Amino acid sequence: FSAPDLGAVVVTLAPEMVGTADISSLSRAGVRVCAGHTAADYESMRAALAAGLAGFTHLFNGMAPLAGRSPGAVAAALLDETSCCGIIVDGHHVHPANLRLALKCKEPGRLFLVTDAMPCIGATAPGFQLDGNWIAVDNGRCTTADGTLAGSALDMAAAVRNAVDLLALPLSEALRMASLYPAAFLGQDDRRGRIAPGYVADLVLLDERLHVRATWIDGVRMDHAGDGGDD
Repeated sequence: FSAPDLGAVVVTLAPEMVGTADISSLSRAGVRVCAGHTAADYESMRAALAAGLAGFTHLFNGMAPLAGRSPGAVAAALLDETSCCGIIVDGHHVHPANLRLALKCKEPGRLFLVTDAMPCIGATAPGFQLDGNWIAVDNGRCTTADGTLAGSALDMAAAVRNAVDLLALPLSEALRMASLYPAAFLGQDDRRGRIAPGYVADLVLLDERLHVRATWIDGVRMDHAGDGGDD
């Protein structure tokens, strides 16, 4: 398998459902293999990391919690020095204390922001359909009828604000977690993730409250309805 012209290819899988030989094959083909929505135990996750697992999809979510006698995927992710982890910093998916724990365990550059965003982003409807189920959106939470989280109402600008407000991160580090670090994970930090000559001009203008005021895609400014940012 090879996709040299498609940019970065990322696959999220459950290691307990896929053999380490398959993980190795995907990794050798240049695929960034991540663990997510997994019930794998610590030993299985360590074996997957040795086989080429490169990261963890929305750490803490979709995997068993860290427990005294069952460290599971979370401990494997936090103790591994080479893998990267995406985290959802919306104040709902992961307790800020666990986020701060991840920040202490993973070196800078190994933890980056993800949104897990659903169709409610930019919309005013009170919810949306997902696999035939109504997902209600209320106060930034997307939930099923029984209260289970179903994705997020988080956009990346809000993730940056939360990283500053909830985790007391310097703005510069929060911005790197939204741009440079994920670009590096995808192997594209030689052309994305910085404002520099020769880099792709995908830019976001934020105001002093870190709300979006303008965006450019490949150097072309995009229209913002009402020019009101993301308030």
